[in-house]
Amino acid sequence: MRTRLPFCTHWVLLAAIAAGVARADLAQTSPFMPSGLSDTSAQGGAGGPIELRGVMSTSQGSEYCIYDTAKKSSAWVALNEAGNAFMVKSADPASDSVMVEYQGRTLKLVLKAAKVASAGPVMGGLVGNPPGVAQSVVLNPTPADEQRRLDAVAAEVRRRRQEREKAAQEAQASPNGPGAGALPLPGR
Repeated sequence: MRTRLPFCTHWVLLAAIAAGVARADLAQTSPFMPSGLSDTSAQGGAGGPIELRGVMSTSQGSEYCIYDTAKKSSAWVALNEAGNAFMVKSADPASDSVMVEYQGRTLKLVLKAAKVASAGPVMGGLVGNPPGVAQSVVLNPTPADEQRRLDAVAAEVRRRRQEREKAAQEAQASPNGPGAGALPLPGR
């Protein structure tokens, strides 16, 4: 005697089979990878799960700084060094790249280029300094250069003192005296 399954069970079985086929297909290809690349030629690097951030020569050989973007941490590792979620399998110094085994895939990581941003033009020699105080740097100053620098510093000190004195006089000369704009304390 054969048992019949309810009609909805057939749909559940078909959906499970289709999901299994789709899941197997997902493991083979990724919609986020450029078309035509297999897992073994997947490019790591900027925006990838791991990045090559540095190369260093040591007495034991070269070491590579691999940065995990998810964990926001890095490790210096040698070729075929175990103990991490990744293993550097080979290196190509000519192209500043390494082949890394990571989560069952082989990724080619290219050394991440450093980005340097300009702070823009600097006014007065140093940021925040007025003109005249540090307009130029002299590596081996002569006594005349040093005297000019000291004169500029003294002039700047005089200017700032005059500004403070002027502000204090304006505060004294206000119609209600110093603290004229102060609010009365509550309850008084």
